[in-house]
Amino acid sequence: MTDKIKVMIVDDHDMVRKGLKAYLSTEEDIELVGEASNGDAAVKSFEALKPEIILMDLIMEDGNGIDATKQILAKDPSKKIIILTSFYDDEQVFPAIEAGAMSYLLKTSSSDEIIQAIHKAHRGKTVIDGKVAQKLVAGLHRSPQPFDQLTAREKEVLRLIADGRNNAEIAEKLFIGIKTVKTHVSSIFSKLDVADRTQAAVYAYQNHLFTK
Repeated sequence: MTDKIKVMIVDDHDMVRKGLKAYLSTEEDIELVGEASNGDAAVKSFEALKPEIILMDLIMEDGNGIDATKQILAKDPSKKIIILTSFYDDEQVFPAIEAGAMSYLLKTSSSDEIIQAIHKAHRGKTVIDGKVAQKLVAGLHRSPQPFDQLTAREKEVLRLIADGRNNAEIAEKLFIGIKTVKTHVSSIFSKLDVADRTQAAVYAYQNHLFTK
């Protein structure tokens, strides 16, 4: 008997995880080895669970899918990550692909499409949803800007930095931990190539990124 394809689900919605488990349980050659409700939990547990393929949501508290994808692939480049999300805007699509995700599907995909993507990923083949593919093609015809590299959450944090908020105030405003804020701030500085909060705020205003 052929070895089963080992799959892990990462999503912060319990009903989504239950639905995916129901889909996967109908496939004789797929084995669900574990699940996680956020990116941080996925990074901590994937080595013990040993999945070959990870179905990864993008927008989650306590570790988003893009950061989790980067960290997992940094530890084990052999893992095949399929993004499964509701979002297909530029600020999600491009960072996810750049992070090393093999495939990008929307949650509107049918169970058959998701299962086919798993089988193809197992064979090293990529599957990109049609709407996402259009975004990627359009992106080839425009020059990337540093701001485009920021995630939706990082843009929220940058907006608050530009408003003069400190880390504690940002954490309270966005209902996230101080550690998470510091991680976002560090990522913003790196992507915008700025040295501190003042330079980040100046960048935001000079480029008319936010309006009052």
